[in-house]
Amino acid sequence: MKITKQCKTFGLLLLLGLLLASSAGLQAARPSYPIAPEILTTDQRTIIPDPIPPASPKIFPYEIAKYKEYGYGSWHYGPGLNRQKRLDLMPANYKNDSVTKTVKLLNFFTITDIHITDKETPAQAVFFGYKGGVSSGYSGIMLYTTHVLDAAVQTINALHQKNRFNFGISLGDTCNNTQYNELRWYIDVLDGRKIKPDSGAMDDPVFGPLNDYQDEYQPAGLDKSIPWYQTMGNHDHFWMGFLPPNDYIRKTLTGKQIINLGNPFVNNNGPDSRGFYLGALDGRTIYGDIIGCGPEKEFATPPQVLAADANRRSLKRQEWIGQFFNTTSSPKGHGFSPENAKTGFACYTFEPKSKFPLKVIALDDTQRNDEPNVRGYGHVSLDKPRYEWLVKELDKGQAEGKLMIIAAHEPIAVEPAGSFMAWTSPVLTEKQFLAKLHTYPNLILWIAGHRHINTVTALPSPDPKRPELGFWEVETCSLRDFPQQFRTFEIFRNSDNTISTFVTDVDPAVSAGSMADTSRSYAVAAQMLFANPLPAGTMPTGSYNAELLKQLSPQMQAKMKKAK
Repeated sequence: MKITKQCKTFGLLLLLGLLLASSAGLQAARPSYPIAPEILTTDQRTIIPDPIPPASPKIFPYEIAKYKEYGYGSWHYGPGLNRQKRLDLMPANYKNDSVTKTVKLLNFFTITDIHITDKETPAQAVFFGYKGGVSSGYSGIMLYTTHVLDAAVQTINALHQKNRFNFGISLGDTCNNTQYNELRWYIDVLDGRKIKPDSGAMDDPVFGPLNDYQDEYQPAGLDKSIPWYQTMGNHDHFWMGFLPPNDYIRKTLTGKQIINLGNPFVNNNGPDSRGFYLGALDGRTIYGDIIGCGPEKEFATPPQVLAADANRRSLKRQEWIGQFFNTTSSPKGHGFSPENAKTGFACYTFEPKSKFPLKVIALDDTQRNDEPNVRGYGHVSLDKPRYEWLVKELDKGQAEGKLMIIAAHEPIAVEPAGSFMAWTSPVLTEKQFLAKLHTYPNLILWIAGHRHINTVTALPSPDPKRPELGFWEVETCSLRDFPQQFRTFEIFRNSDNTISTFVTDVDPAVSAGSMADTSRSYAVAAQMLFANPLPAGTMPTGSYNAELLKQLSPQMQAKMKKAK
C-alpha cells in the first residue's frame, strides 16, 4: 500500500512536470539578441544617413575596417514621414474632405528579399561587387542576414501586441543562392529554432559566444498566433537569382573549389563561360575577408574555400517548396500544398478572414528554368499554365464577390523593355496582361518585392467611367539592402463606399551594438558606396507611406456594408 501511494505521488509529480514543460515550450524563446524596447514605424521616426565627411577618401566596399574611420555607415534618427493621400484611381471630381473610416477590414505585413546568405559558399558572385558595381554580388551586409530577419520578426511581434496582424506574407528571395542551408536558416528563424549561421568549417572570429556573426544564437520566432505565407522569388531557385543551376554549379556548391565563370552580364555562354574566380568570404575573420577572387590568370592553382559542405546543395523548385512543411509555425506548408511540393507549381490562394470577402492569390511570376534567356533570369514572366491558373482564380473571386490581392515576387508595368527585370512572358505581352487585369473590379492590390525599393504605382482603369477597374501596385524594399524595412498594410472601408489601404514602412528595432545594428550601419555604408537608385520622393530615407483609395463597384458596395 505504501509503495502504491509513492507510485501515485511520483506519477502526479511526473505529470505536473510534463505539463509545465509543455507550457514552457509554448512560450516564445528568449532571444539571444533582444531588440530595443521602443517600437516605432516610419510614421513616427525615420533613419537618415549622415553625409560622408568632405575629407573622406573614396574606398572600396570590401574595406569594412575603414568604414567608421572615414564616416561610411553613420546615420541618425529623423522625423516621421508625411503620409501621402493617393487619389490616382479615383474620378477627377472626387472629394475626400468629409470621408471617415468606418470599419477596419484587414491588417497584414510583408517581408521580402531577405537574401539569407551563406557567405562562405564557393559559388557566389563576390567579384562583381567587392570593388563596386553590383551590391547584390557583394556587401558587408552578407554577414548578418539572419540577424536582421530576427530583429524584424521581434519588431513584428511587438507591433502585433498593439495592433494584431491577420497574417504576414514573404514575397520571395528568401535565399540568396537557392541553397538548402540558407532556406533552413530562414525557416528556423521564423520558427524560433536555434541556429548557427555558419557553413563548412565551424568558425569563431571572436572567441566566445554571441559576439560575432558566426555564433550560434536563439531567434525569437514569429508570434505563433500569426499565420505566415510564402511566395517564390528568382533567387530561390536560380543561382544568384540569375542563372539556372547546371551540373557544374551544383557540384561547385557542395565542393571546395571556388566557382569560375565569365561575366554573365555580357557572355552568352552563361554558366558554361569561364574566366573569373568569383570569390568567397573567410568566416574566420572579423570582417569576412575576401578570398579566391579575380581573373583566372592571376591564380597558379584554383582557389578553394576552407571546407566543403553538403548542406550548400542547390534546391530544385519541388525541394524548395517541400521544406516549408518542415516547420513549427502555421500554417504547415505556409500556403503551399503537398501537390505544389510534388509538381513545383508555386501558386495557391488563401482567405485570411472567414467573415471578410477577400482572397489572396499567391503567384509565382519568376521565369521557368528552360526559358531561352542566357543573360539573366530575373525577368517577370508567366507561362501558359500559370497564366491560365491566375485567370481562373480571378474569375472565381470576381464571381464570388470577393476582393482580391495578388502577391507575387516581381512587379509588373514598372520596368522598361530590355531591362534585366522587364516582362518576358511567352504567352502574352505585358500590355495585354495589364488589360486583362483591368477587367476585374475586385482586384485591389498587386504586392511585390524584387527591386529592393519602396514605391507605389497606380494602375488606373482604362475606362474613366469605371474607376473601380484600377488597382494599386505596392513594392516593399529588401531586408538586406538599405533601407532594410518591412511594410504593413491596413485596409479600411470608408463612409463613401471606397476603401483605403494604409501602407507603412517599418525599420526593425535594433539594440545598440547588436548584430542587426552593425548590419544597419553596413547597409547605410553600402548605399553610400554603390549609390543604388531609390525612387524619387523617398530620399534620404528610402521610405514611402501612403493612403491608397479605391472605388468599390456597386456590387461590392452592398456586400462590404456587411463585412467586419
